[in-house]
Amino acid sequence: MRSDLTVALFRARDDARGSAAALRERGVAVALAPVTEAVATGAAPPEGPFAFAVASSAHALALASPEALAAARGSPLYAVGGKTAAAAARVGLSAEVTAPDVAALVPALPQGRALYLAGRDRKPDLEAALAGRLAVVVVYEARARAGWDEDEARAVAAACAALHYSERSAELAIAFAQQAGLAAAFRRLPHVCLSRAVAGKLAAFGATRAFWPQKPAQEPLFDTLEAALADYAR
Repeated sequence: MRSDLTVALFRARDDARGSAAALRERGVAVALAPVTEAVATGAAPPEGPFAFAVASSAHALALASPEALAAARGSPLYAVGGKTAAAAARVGLSAEVTAPDVAALVPALPQGRALYLAGRDRKPDLEAALAGRLAVVVVYEARARAGWDEDEARAVAAACAALHYSERSAELAIAFAQQAGLAAAFRRLPHVCLSRAVAGKLAAFGATRAFWPQKPAQEPLFDTLEAALADYAR
């Protein structure tokens, strides 16, 4: 693919780094225009004791309050993903078990009450699997920004396509585009979305080219993006 093709990416900056690097490996330039930023809540943990602790996001370790981290240090830590385990190491914790996703982690979890270092917006899988055994402390949230700055808005306007990972970020990107006076241009872009539900937000806005992969994962998402950009590559 031609390296002068630019895709607008709306993830929070820390979350976008890996995605942007993977896109560049495919020959796609990236215009970062975050619509959210991860911020600490400062929340203290519920009262223990806990048999173990769980974290499914690197943000949960990086932004946890000192009290929440102290509670986690008193218990074995189970982590979802290598990035989460690496973030744990940076704050002086060591993951007892690391698994690629919640489904793979759950069978390895011990019995007893667990402390869950979590984000405010999260999938319910872990809580469903450990119903009644999970004490949740919301240590961070993805807070909406006020809007794009001028450089970010110009980068979005010059992009060949837009890449969307969630319904919320798609809705915020639409609102930011309207705020920046880019609504018409934004509608005309190819919008490549992680799922049909995300694409539905763009379709409701009036975008006529919204695409999504059969499987909601990054590699199929990027394959769909390459197909959507095929006309530019010729």
